[in-house]
Amino acid sequence: MSKSIEARLDAIESRFAIDALIANYAEAFDTMNMELLASLWHPDSRLLLGANGNSDGLDAILAQARVNMKRMPHMHHWMANAIIAIDGDTATGSVAADCLFYHVEQGPLQASGQYRDVFERRDGRWAFLQRTFEMHFSTPLKDWVPTVGTEGWGRAD
Repeated sequence: MSKSIEARLDAIESRFAIDALIANYAEAFDTMNMELLASLWHPDSRLLLGANGNSDGLDAILAQARVNMKRMPHMHHWMANAIIAIDGDTATGSVAADCLFYHVEQGPLQASGQYRDVFERRDGRWAFLQRTFEMHFSTPLKDWVPTVGTEGWGRAD
């Protein structure tokens, strides 16, 4: 039996909401927008970044983000190939990530990996419940310096 129009519409709206979470995660870190970052999580969510910090709960996620933003004041995240499976008010997903960072101690770095996500809808709002980053590689970009553009390597505090 085919799904009802309401179920199909809910699946489409849920997918758009989850895609927006993924994009806004990148935007929040790239623009260092803590208000946007805070809006992506439930209070009991987890962010597991391995060497860049593991955080349980929204307050810990935001505290670790501040540490990472200070260590890497220039970030660009590209998210691609999102695979999302929605089941009612829960969903799982994976998304490929390619990132360019300027690390204050290590200089420019490129990192690539995979995010493994668990999403949950509460009171009609989708948010990350858990986001885990699996590093595929990180490599220094020796002598790599931007020559044109609106951003240099530093940001004002």
